[in-house]
Amino acid sequence: MANTIVMIHGMCCGGWCWENYQSFFEAQGFQCLTPTLRYHDMNPEASPDPRLGSTSLLDYAADLEALIRGLDEPPIIMGHSMGGLLAQILGSRGLGRALVLITPASPAGILALRFSVIKSFSEALSRWGFWKKPQRPSFRMAVYGLLHRLPEPQQREIYQKMVYESGRAAAEIGFWYLDPHHASRVDETKITCPVLVLGAKEDRATPAAVVRKVARKYQHVATYKEYEDHAHWLLAEPGWETIAGDILHWLREKGVVITS
Repeated sequence: MANTIVMIHGMCCGGWCWENYQSFFEAQGFQCLTPTLRYHDMNPEASPDPRLGSTSLLDYAADLEALIRGLDEPPIIMGHSMGGLLAQILGSRGLGRALVLITPASPAGILALRFSVIKSFSEALSRWGFWKKPQRPSFRMAVYGLLHRLPEPQQREIYQKMVYESGRAAAEIGFWYLDPHHASRVDETKITCPVLVLGAKEDRATPAAVVRKVARKYQHVATYKEYEDHAHWLLAEPGWETIAGDILHWLREKGVVITS
């Protein structure tokens, strides 16, 4: 019986961002699925699908739920950044055997607008109507908020792959208290599977202080681990192999891994 991991990427990304983790976990016998979210499968230099700007977190979650319900068994759901919030939403629907939340965006009820967060998304916030338009950060802002612990050649390599993101989804995360649809709300009482939450001390986009609050929200099932010399891009920063190994150890420790 296969151990399946559904890996959910964050804003402006695609399934490509899981390359390191996919190789690592497949070498350990896991089946890894790395779906690309709706309207994100595009040429980064091309104009985005105009429907992207008004796409909701709930649209992303619906697509992912359809994928997961087509599997033979509940998978491990692993999410990075916005993908970590989507993993929480899916976990509250009973769709995961375990959740791994890597520098996750926070759900409704947790105020995340620290100075570094506002600066990370300042370009979008300065544009009127950003909440209904596709958004893509400049290289400078991507480095500040997401990639500053990577060497410059790797920063540029990643940025060249980054695409536009939904302004609506960003608003649903950052300004959840204004959202009449409560798209980012998660009922923690409905998450009963083991949850691993990973924060990073130098993270500017999802600060460790905020990620700790995410862990406390699920304290009845959660394990929290924070990395001292890391920032937001735990998927590829130097030393990512140690983090992937920690995840594997936790999965085995919690009995999540199925053995034949």
